[in-house]
Amino acid sequence: MTQDQRRIFLRRAAWAAAATALPRWAWSNPPSLPSNPFALGVASGDPAPDGVVLWTRLVLADPAQMQAAHTVRWEVAHDARFAQIVQKGEATALPALGHSVHVELHGLAPGRWYHYRFMLGDAVSTVGRTRTAPAPGDLPDALRVAFASCQRWEHGHYAAWRHLAADQPDLVLFLGDYIYEYATPKNTADLARTHSLRLATTLADYRDRYALHKSDPALQAAHATCPWAVTWDDHEVQNDYAGASGRGDAASFLVQRGAAWQAFYENMPLRAASLNRPVADTRWDALQVYRRLRWGRLAHIHLLDSRQYRSWQACRPTDSASSGAVRGGSCAELADPARSLLGTAQEQWLDAGLATDAAAQGATRWSVVAQQTLFSPRHYPSGTVSTDSWDGYPAGRARLLQSVARHAPRNTVLLGGDIHQNYVCEVRADAQRAGSPVLASEFCGTSISSRSGTTQDKVDAVARHNPHVLLARCDQRGYGLADITPRRWTTTLRVLDDPMRADSSARTLARFVVHDGRPGPVLDASS
Repeated sequence: MTQDQRRIFLRRAAWAAAATALPRWAWSNPPSLPSNPFALGVASGDPAPDGVVLWTRLVLADPAQMQAAHTVRWEVAHDARFAQIVQKGEATALPALGHSVHVELHGLAPGRWYHYRFMLGDAVSTVGRTRTAPAPGDLPDALRVAFASCQRWEHGHYAAWRHLAADQPDLVLFLGDYIYEYATPKNTADLARTHSLRLATTLADYRDRYALHKSDPALQAAHATCPWAVTWDDHEVQNDYAGASGRGDAASFLVQRGAAWQAFYENMPLRAASLNRPVADTRWDALQVYRRLRWGRLAHIHLLDSRQYRSWQACRPTDSASSGAVRGGSCAELADPARSLLGTAQEQWLDAGLATDAAAQGATRWSVVAQQTLFSPRHYPSGTVSTDSWDGYPAGRARLLQSVARHAPRNTVLLGGDIHQNYVCEVRADAQRAGSPVLASEFCGTSISSRSGTTQDKVDAVARHNPHVLLARCDQRGYGLADITPRRWTTTLRVLDDPMRADSSARTLARFVVHDGRPGPVLDASS
């Protein structure tokens, strides 16, 4: 299939998807087919007390249109029918940025819901719903956060997003692997669906990959439900890459990484501040995705980046396609105190944030460290160590644990993804020492659709070998839902009955509670 044929396929898929499975409050503005320029949907992100980022990306069929800039109109209203418009304006969709649009709103009221839409000519987008964060001094009664990661197209349908949208969260935290760079495997017998895109290495490849994923109606509905805060992991670029290093020669990899990072910015509701430079600057050698979001005094979310600044995986050959695992006793590099998963600057930034959370007694009720993977150690009976996770960076993990212990925020909760398994853990000062104090709670969510690659028997063996692990389940796709109040945090783990079906039902796997001032999750027996 040629590049032009791939683009036609993606446009048709997006146009067809845009006509179905939209939230009920979007029905007032159905898209016009087959020439809908908003066929990739709408999104919002990074809510602040006075505003939020609005996003869309145009789908243009005519080659002349694809080479031109376009003026997109936008409106924000109190109601879904736009009888009470609050703000409106125009934004330019540039071909150099994939005709993406990022509108940063200011001047909105704190702690309330809004509706938004985009217009180009006579075309009107789906209506999205978003909200602002509470005022800085407020202590809201409740916050519902959904957290999710890992949505490989071929491994399953996106039914999880449909159920997540129905749960009506206030905020979605997406923790990495929004796309996968792979081509469809040759053996398609056990896949839910396929695509015709090649292994992504160029800007056009990555743009096409995002268009493919965003053509899914369930994902579009989830984006239109509430604001998101997104970070990345490895598959937005290349499997198991680390900092400036990946497969192939260094110069070629950096070009590929820059293309992938540009496509990530183009397709996510990110603020221009993440560029750390003028938007017109064409360099893509850095993109700051670690940042903080405050939800009044109820929650302070520290959203991390564990890819851009990490050290190369310990004892991994430079030409290896993946990091894999090593025997702990045979890899002296693991113990090097200079090695870091977050990088020195981000470690210091996080330390300062945790110090701020604890500075004024009771100022922040819940300190949330949202990052890519499982933080708690997994000591395997075989003695192997996974080098791509926090287990491969024990000195960096120890520094973060020391930071939590030293500053002692009122309540610390870590969220993660990546491993395609559900884990619930007590985060102890020293997981290998009996009676070590519990410093925090951890919930590592499973994947939206990606397979786990292991068996429950192996996961059970790990749990038996690690007493700080309270729950470990594999090969169940889904998401996590955190209901946060001033007095308690409740995590509900939702899993699909059949990820191979787009209409799969979902159920609750387990529910855990963390009580204010008492670190460590407790199983809710009623779940």
